[in-house]
Amino acid sequence: MSVEQRVRELAEEKLQDREDLFIVSVKVQNKKITLLLDGDNGITIEDCAKVSRHVGYHLEEENLMTEAYQLEVGSAGLDAALVLDRQYQKNIGRNLLVKKVDGSKIEGKLIGANPTNLVISHEVKEKGKKAQTVETVIEKENIASAKVSISFK
Repeated sequence: MSVEQRVRELAEEKLQDREDLFIVSVKVQNKKITLLLDGDNGITIEDCAKVSRHVGYHLEEENLMTEAYQLEVGSAGLDAALVLDRQYQKNIGRNLLVKKVDGSKIEGKLIGANPTNLVISHEVKEKGKKAQTVETVIEKENIASAKVSISFK
């Protein structure tokens, strides 16, 4: 079993009694292990610390890392790209900036999401006409990245 698989397994073990929390990603690069978590209603530092202690303890006990390593457990954060269906569901009603694989961008309110596509409500302005709000369906396979747009208006 790889270190990445074991870290995921240990984190899932710790989160099994918390259905509102989930793993976004596990990356192992060189001597650094990064575990990103999220929650349907957000995630706290305490949640991250509990998972970190559990994973760290077992990595040491099982001697999975033969050299010194760095374990980072944190929130995916608002600036991180959305990658899981559950993250899209959590962010319905928020503004997203979607970059498509063809290079085009759409920014608007996420009004729907399912395993294959997103529905974004956004404004389109044609020359000489008033801007109109339209709904655009974007297939997930055509999305290069999607991030929550943060507005300070």
